[in-house]
Amino acid sequence: MTLVTVSQHFGLLWVAVEATTLASAPLIYFHRHRRSLEATWKYVFICSIGITFAFVGIVFLSKALHEAGSVNFDFNDIPDHLQNVNTFWLKLAFIFMIVGFSTKMGLFPMHTIAVDAHTVAPPPISAFISTTLMNVGFVAIFRTYSLMAHTSILPWMNHILLWSGILSVFVSTVYILKVNHLKRMFAYSSLEHMGLTAIGLASGGIGYFAAILHMVLHSFVKASVFYQIDQIHRTFNTYILSKTGSYFNKNIVGTFVMLLVFISITAMPPSGMFVSEFLIFRSLFESSHIIVMILILLLLTMIMWALGKNIFSLLFLPPVDSDEIHNMAINPWESATQFTLLVLAIYLGLDPPAGFVQLINDAVMHLPK
Repeated sequence: MTLVTVSQHFGLLWVAVEATTLASAPLIYFHRHRRSLEATWKYVFICSIGITFAFVGIVFLSKALHEAGSVNFDFNDIPDHLQNVNTFWLKLAFIFMIVGFSTKMGLFPMHTIAVDAHTVAPPPISAFISTTLMNVGFVAIFRTYSLMAHTSILPWMNHILLWSGILSVFVSTVYILKVNHLKRMFAYSSLEHMGLTAIGLASGGIGYFAAILHMVLHSFVKASVFYQIDQIHRTFNTYILSKTGSYFNKNIVGTFVMLLVFISITAMPPSGMFVSEFLIFRSLFESSHIIVMILILLLLTMIMWALGKNIFSLLFLPPVDSDEIHNMAINPWESATQFTLLVLAIYLGLDPPAGFVQLINDAVMHLPK
């Protein structure tokens, strides 16, 4: 994963992304039961197919570069040779790479394997998948987009990303409204936020900055929630929402973590994600995507209601399906790191350090204004 972020060559980036599949799959199989084996093989199979799609996209990109007289896949060299290439090859390259790398980012239409992996993997591995591994996919897609952003296919790329983002938020809304599994609920929440990131990137302007900021803040918040889910599972010995309840009476410190998670993940002030989502909606308004903005606001309202219903039932209402609760005392200090991550997400959103802002500005400085 580190190699993905530091690589300066498309071929090397592709190899590193594929290596993340082989490195993370055994972690999904940690519990070694039938469902985890099924999810692991599905993860390996679909990710490998997705990365094959990305490889085909790189082949199409090489075809375009070859016609322009270049065989160099260095990120610093590619943009200089894309101005006069055949846009047909560029479009094919982009669509194949977006579909391929979406298996890592968890973006529609390749989101299903991430959800299945979340369901069976231990909570710390779910935190890993929902943060670092999804960031790997975003880096690959962002690199692809940045390299082609100054070509004539930019409006077409924005349409692809915008529709992918809209459908991601829509699908997450549909499933969150009916989900009864705690980890799957937050897995679909990750799909929602990946969709918002894609929408920010497609909207341009301040949306570029907002997309990267949103990914960073999402990583801190989702890591904290999955670490807390581990405590919830040890308390109730289940992830089924209807079999959990009255968590406030079992773990009052963990309850405050979940309340702060709810505020953060739904982007309510003073959540740092309120800032990043506000900037995304601002970019939609400035790019005249008013209908899209209204649609996303409606979908996010439904998601907020569904998350609130499930989380507050978990915290304050008795279980619906079972009166038998697995009692296990949780050390309050176990939640210290979760509070640290959540407070850090608030701080980076509301009052980001100049160095942090400069890092994001450096990442988007070559994109169209």
